[in-house]
Amino acid sequence: MEILNLFREIANNPNDYVKTWKEENNGKVMGYFCSYTPEEILFAAGALPFRIFGTGGNISMADAHLQAYSCSLVRGALEDTLSGKLNFLDGIIFPHTCDSIQRLSDIWRLNIGFGFHMDVVLPVKLNTDSAREYMVNVLKKFKQRFEKELCCEITNENLKASVEKYNRIRTCLKKIYEIKRENPDIISSSNIYAVVKASMVMDRNVLLEKLPRVLDLLEDKKSEVKYTGKRLILAGGICNFPDIYQIIEDSGGAIVWDDTCTGSRYFEGTIDPNGDIIESIAQRYFERHVCPAKHSGLFNRGEHIVRIVKENNAQGVVFLFLKFCDPHAFDYPYIKEMLDKEGIPSMLFEMEDLLSSEGQLKTRCEAFLETL
Repeated sequence: MEILNLFREIANNPNDYVKTWKEENNGKVMGYFCSYTPEEILFAAGALPFRIFGTGGNISMADAHLQAYSCSLVRGALEDTLSGKLNFLDGIIFPHTCDSIQRLSDIWRLNIGFGFHMDVVLPVKLNTDSAREYMVNVLKKFKQRFEKELCCEITNENLKASVEKYNRIRTCLKKIYEIKRENPDIISSSNIYAVVKASMVMDRNVLLEKLPRVLDLLEDKKSEVKYTGKRLILAGGICNFPDIYQIIEDSGGAIVWDDTCTGSRYFEGTIDPNGDIIESIAQRYFERHVCPAKHSGLFNRGEHIVRIVKENNAQGVVFLFLKFCDPHAFDYPYIKEMLDKEGIPSMLFEMEDLLSSEGQLKTRCEAFLETL
């Protein structure tokens, strides 16, 4: 289990890990907020992509710039940078997601005086040829500006090598999920969470060495014993609450798959390393299942969640939303209605930067699982 301890340590202390990495490698660290960030381009330039999760602690300085009804991710991220906790960043990238993230970009630009700062305004509608062309152009301009700001050249060879490494990383993460799906007892969901979260901040070369060791560990532990607990799908945006997994498991359930920004949406899909690499990166964004920040059909997200429930033999869905997250809140009613029509029970947890009372959450989980 030593390898899992490594991932947990990094997931619990991502800032410390990256500070050490930067000192040892004298490299550039680029912060980002969303899985629509073209990490492959950053990595091809020799930079380390670093996912920002928010503080998870007390928020005070950010309140001078943001309304209290902004989500805890936005407020927590601003708190971290205003308090100097993100001073190791050499730049920050804001993909176009929700209104709160876009306004955070403006506030960040006006108040934080360091490094590369860029908005990547990808199209919202992802089901037309014109949107595809627009996305390719945005990504190409992003590459050009990134090269200029960092005084480097991102060669096709480096970009292809970056894409191939990310394909291998995503394939490993997907295999870990598949093993967990078949053997829910083999590894705790909180450990799965730690592996994925650490994957968003680790040196990707080191990550590619460590993930196969996790797979080997799980392969050795495989069992023919059938899982007898309740199989659940977790759906939502960013999940920064590892305790929620333990609460669900203590209540008699297991997360066998998810649809979250810090879960399957991060590793879903691979990129064709042949041909125009930028076009291939754009193609992955078009083919993978959208989050509420994007649109490719009226009912695509609901149909996707119903499908993964059935494909993973799950018995229910737990929605985990950050409070004041409007995109997910707008999607929830119609998705719940679709689940209800299919006879799939669901439960909604709405969180802020810290979990609610553990006892209260466990009581709700136990009551929900008893109905399945």
